[in-house]
Amino acid sequence: MRKVLFLLFALLIADISAWADGVEFTASAPNVVVNGGQFRVSYTVTTQHVKEFRAPTFEGFDVLYGPTRSTQSSTQIINGDITVSSSIIYTFVLQATKEGELKVPGATIVADGKKLTSNALSIKVLPPDQTNQSNQSNQTGQGQQAAGSSRRGASSSSSSGGQISADDLFITATLNKTNVYEQEAVLLTYKVYYAVNLREMEIKMPDLNGFHTQEVKLQREQPTGEYYNGRNYSTIVWSQYVLFPQQSGKLEIPSINFDATVAVRTRRTSMDPLDMFFNGNMGYVDVRKTISSPKLTLNVSPLPSGKPASFSGGVGDFTLQSSISTTELKANEAVTLKLEIAGTGNMKLINTPEVSFPQDFETYDPKVENNFSLTRGGLSGKKVIEYLAIPRHAGTFTIPPVEFSYFDLKTKSYKTLTTGPYELTVAKGEEGAGQVVSTFTNQEDVKLIGQDVRYIKTGAVSLLPNGRRALFGTWAYWLWYIVPLLLSIAFIFVYRKRAVENANVSKVRTKNANKVAVRRLKQASRLMAGQQQEAFYEEVLKASWGYISDKMNIPLSQLSKDNVEQELLSHQVDASLTNEFIRVLNDCEFARYAPASVAGGMEQVYKAAIEVISKMESSIKRKK
Repeated sequence: MRKVLFLLFALLIADISAWADGVEFTASAPNVVVNGGQFRVSYTVTTQHVKEFRAPTFEGFDVLYGPTRSTQSSTQIINGDITVSSSIIYTFVLQATKEGELKVPGATIVADGKKLTSNALSIKVLPPDQTNQSNQSNQTGQGQQAAGSSRRGASSSSSSGGQISADDLFITATLNKTNVYEQEAVLLTYKVYYAVNLREMEIKMPDLNGFHTQEVKLQREQPTGEYYNGRNYSTIVWSQYVLFPQQSGKLEIPSINFDATVAVRTRRTSMDPLDMFFNGNMGYVDVRKTISSPKLTLNVSPLPSGKPASFSGGVGDFTLQSSISTTELKANEAVTLKLEIAGTGNMKLINTPEVSFPQDFETYDPKVENNFSLTRGGLSGKKVIEYLAIPRHAGTFTIPPVEFSYFDLKTKSYKTLTTGPYELTVAKGEEGAGQVVSTFTNQEDVKLIGQDVRYIKTGAVSLLPNGRRALFGTWAYWLWYIVPLLLSIAFIFVYRKRAVENANVSKVRTKNANKVAVRRLKQASRLMAGQQQEAFYEEVLKASWGYISDKMNIPLSQLSKDNVEQELLSHQVDASLTNEFIRVLNDCEFARYAPASVAGGMEQVYKAAIEVISKMESSIKRKK
C-alpha cells in the first residue's frame, strides 16, 4: 500500500512540475499610438495559480485605469483528447504623454511557485494629427483594419475617386541612392500612405529602360503608423525592386499608376429596420482611385578608365577561391579546375574568367552553377565555375594563375584577385587504352577511340585475274548513275514547290502559326518545371501574342486587346473563345507585374493557354 501511495505522489509531483514549466507570461500592446490617445496594455499568464503581480514603470505614459483582473478558460476535444487551458489577464488603460520610440520593461509575477518576467514592449508614439484633431485616436485602428482587407478583392461600384483627396491616399517612390556607378545595385521602394479604408491595390509596372531589374519578394506585413507632413497615416511597403543601371547618364524612373479600391462611407437610402439597427443610416461603397508615384532621376557615373585586362564586368564586393581535382594523372585522363566567386553585387552579369591551359590540353566549355539570392544590396551568394581539360601527352605542365578583376564600390577602384598556379604531373597513358576525344561542345560528349587502325591481314588471300571487270557493265554499275539522277530530279521538283509556297510570306506565317506557338509553350513548360515564374509568364505571352500575329497576319507592334478581339470576331471566332484568350493575356500580365501570383499558379495558366490556342486553331480551320 505504501508503494502505491508513493508512486501516485511521484506522478502528481511530476505532473505539477510539467504544468509549471509550461506556464507563459506575455505582454501585448499596440505598436503605434498617438500622443494624447488612450490604449490598452494587457499581461496574460497561462495559469490560475498566481500571486505577487508587479506592473512595470510606464515612463512616458499616464495610467488612467488598472490593473483590472479577468480570467478566461477554454476546453478543446480533438480525437477524444481533452485539453483544458485557463489564464489570467491584467489590463491597464494608458495615455501617451510624449512622442518617440518608448520602451516598457517587462512585468513580473509569481506563478506556480516560480517567478516569471514578461516580454518588454516597444511603442511608437506619433504627434497628434494637425489636420484632423478629432480623428487622431482612431486612425491607427482604421489602418489596421484596412491592412487586413488590403489583399481581398472588392467590386467597384464607382469609377470616380472624387471623394478621396490626394492627402488621404498617395504613394511615394524612393531610391536608397541617387548617385551610383554603372552596374551598382539600387533599391527602389514604393510605399503607400493612407488615412482611408484601403481594400486593395493593383499596380501597372512599366518597363524600366536602361536597367536590369529584379523584384524583391516581400512578405506582406501589417501596416505601421507614420507621421508625415503634419498628419498620421497607416503605411505599408508595397513593392521593392533592385535595379542595375546598364548605362551612364541621367536615367529616369517613370511614374507608375496604382489602382486602389477604397471603402467610403455614404448615407443609406434603405429603410430596412434591421439594417438601420446594426449599421445606422450610414453604409459603405467601394470607390476606385488611381494614384501615381512621382518620377525619379538617377545619376549614373561610368566606370573609371584603366580597366584591367581581366575585368569581368563585376561591380560590388567579391572573393575568389580555386581548387583542382588532382595534380597527378595519366595522359588522356580528365582534370577539373574549379573557381568559386562569392560576394554581393551584379553576380548574374559577371563574365566567366578565362583559364590558360597548356597547348597540349584539350579544353571544353566551362560548367557554371549560380547559387545566389536577391538582397537589397544586390545579388548575394556564389558562382561556381568548373573547367574540364584533358592532357594528351605525358610531362610536367603548369596551369598559370587565374585573374579576376572587379570594381570595388567601397574603395571606388578596380581590384584584381588571383589564384595560385597548379603544377600537373602527367604520366604516360596505358598502351591500348586509346585516346579521349571530344566534339568541343560539351564535356559529356567525351568518348574513346584507338581501335580504328586495322591490323595486317594474314592467311589466304583471293585475287581477281587481270582484265576481269568486277563492277563495270553490271546492273549495280548503272544504278549508281540512275538512282542519283532520279533523286536530283525529285529534289528539284520539291524545292521549286517549296520556294513557290515560301514566296507568300503571309501564307507561310499563317500556316506555321500553331507550330511556333507550340514550340514556345514547350519552352514555357521547361521554365515552369524550373520554377522560373517571371520568365514563364513572359514566354506564354510571347506564344499567345505571336500566334495571333502570325494567324491574323498582323505585326506585333500593331497588336492590342481591342483590335485582336475585333479580328477574332471577323474570323467568326466564338465570343466565349475570344474572352478565354483575353483572360489568358490578362492573367499572364497580372502575374508578371503584380507582387502576388495569379490564382491557380503557372500550371493553370499553362493549361488554359494550350486549350485556348488549340480551340482557336480548330475554329479558324473549320471556318475556312
